[in-house]
Amino acid sequence: MNLDRRALLGGAGFGVLPQLARAQARQTIRLGVITDMSGAFADLSGPNAVLAVRQAVQDAASLGLKVEVVAADHQNKPDIAVNIARQWFDREGVDALVDVPASSAALAVNAVVREKNKAFLASAPGTSELTGAQCSPNTVQWTYDTWMLANSTARAVVREGGDSWFFVTADYAFGHSMEVEGGKIIGAEGGKVIGNARFPFPGTTDFSAFLLRAQASKAKVIGLAFGGTDMANAVKQATEFGLQKRGQRLAALILFISEVHSMGLETAKGLVCSTSYYWDTNDRTRALTQRMKQNFGAPPATMVQAGCYGVVLHYLKAVADLGVAAAKADGAATVARMRAMPTDDDAFGPGGIRADGRKLHPAYLVEVKSPAESRGPWDYYKVLRTVPADQAFRPMAEGGCPLV
Repeated sequence: MNLDRRALLGGAGFGVLPQLARAQARQTIRLGVITDMSGAFADLSGPNAVLAVRQAVQDAASLGLKVEVVAADHQNKPDIAVNIARQWFDREGVDALVDVPASSAALAVNAVVREKNKAFLASAPGTSELTGAQCSPNTVQWTYDTWMLANSTARAVVREGGDSWFFVTADYAFGHSMEVEGGKIIGAEGGKVIGNARFPFPGTTDFSAFLLRAQASKAKVIGLAFGGTDMANAVKQATEFGLQKRGQRLAALILFISEVHSMGLETAKGLVCSTSYYWDTNDRTRALTQRMKQNFGAPPATMVQAGCYGVVLHYLKAVADLGVAAAKADGAATVARMRAMPTDDDAFGPGGIRADGRKLHPAYLVEVKSPAESRGPWDYYKVLRTVPADQAFRPMAEGGCPLV
């Protein structure tokens, strides 16, 4: 058989290119962002969470790593999140999952990550089970959790006289956890929970029936145990009903700056909430905000988006320290290296990660400004109190994590 030069080179190329692609894949860290692109959590997480991950990759350029970022919309459904995770791990060489809004989806993904020995860099999920009974050597819970939110917000409101509560709660893992943690703090401070109403999640847009039940309870405080666009809708409807004018106070156990932006200061003014990140806290947070704006045209980050930035940056530092091959081979070893290294980034400053996977940093009790108090766009919060990192999160001995 006679083979000309073109055929010979072509045949050689078909043999070499797949080998080259496989070699490059072995040297490349792949990050998979599972998020909500169009649902209730799209503004607090969503597309801008992906941009925050890309910003972290840019800021880690000096580490000399090859990094690829892929993203998918899980529609806040656990089964879809699990299917995405398995496909990415089994077929697409993803090494770490990032974000994953909706605690029910995060808990489902948490098990898959451990099974596949990858890394889970959780920013959006709030359930404290991720560092409690369902903690994993493969998972870091970076940004916040239900204990932190309840500890800061509920405690402050009770101490100000809000000693009777009615919870309006999203009927899924995060809402349940928030209600339970909040109830414990309220009881410890001498208050009481006199009732609750749970609404289907996702899909509820009319909160009138639940708010009217809260009104009828005559509780001093209506605790809103949910977030995302649901929060904006519920607060607007509560304002229309005049609940605050009748003497009942709204307590947003979780509130994101994107929701304040959606409601407007006239509606949101006076709401008290807790956060672990605010873009105007210091020079470093303002510098990060400016880079995100210049590079991507992004608005100031929510704490979830900032968490995506911080956890990915620290993960990449751990990968560089451990070595790419070792990191790709063993997600638990990479997370162990993350725990062993001190953390420091422009969103959260210096901190650390405990043995149960809980990232430690300060929490801020903030109040939404009135329109007259705001100095300009996105100037929405005034800080009432800073909770130190060693007090902001649940004591590790109380979480029930089997790793501890």
